[in-house]
Amino acid sequence: MNTLNVTTDRFQRQSDLIPAERLSQLTATVIGVGAIGRQVALQLAAIGTPRIQLVDFDTVESTNITTQGYRAQDLGQFKVDATARAIQEIDDSIQVMTFQDRYRTTTTHGQAVFCCVDSISARAAIWRSVSKKCEFWTDGRMLGEMIRILTAIEGSGGDRYAETLFPQTEAQAGSCTSHSTIYVASIAAGIMVHQFTRWLREIPIDSDTTLNLLAGEITVK
Repeated sequence: MNTLNVTTDRFQRQSDLIPAERLSQLTATVIGVGAIGRQVALQLAAIGTPRIQLVDFDTVESTNITTQGYRAQDLGQFKVDATARAIQEIDDSIQVMTFQDRYRTTTTHGQAVFCCVDSISARAAIWRSVSKKCEFWTDGRMLGEMIRILTAIEGSGGDRYAETLFPQTEAQAGSCTSHSTIYVASIAAGIMVHQFTRWLREIPIDSDTTLNLLAGEITVK
């Protein structure tokens, strides 16, 4: 006979890795809840982030089920609304704030910002707006099976990050969603949330991580 293994504290297994007290004081903002952003939002919910802001203007399309982890019942709905419901299914005590719009300079944001948009020009505009007002910043980029995660924290890494904001005309052809899979998005999100937890633990962050899944190569700076 199988017996049910009941754990009263769902955070028990992560307690040595994620400082709950510091996490409880933060608000995380996810800008763009497409391929990477949705996975970031769900992982933030799973580790117990108490307040999550979601910013995106887009609605769920059929291809988003394959590549972004949305469900059939989400079709046609705003991505922020569908993701908010998924977060509440994980933990209904999480305060979720949704913005059905592009990020604007008037949009509020938390201490931790996860940039998951798919153009260099949008990243640059968001960075100019929030860089001096957030404590943790991470930007997820992917194309096919290539991933790049850039991270900056208050007082460190900002100059290096700014150097990656080259003109949109110099960007590699294709948006980050032109060739994508759910597993690449999940890995990218995991690296971003990992950098977040390093910051929470006051462990030095990796400012630039590049992972080529097809070639099995990783570069960390």
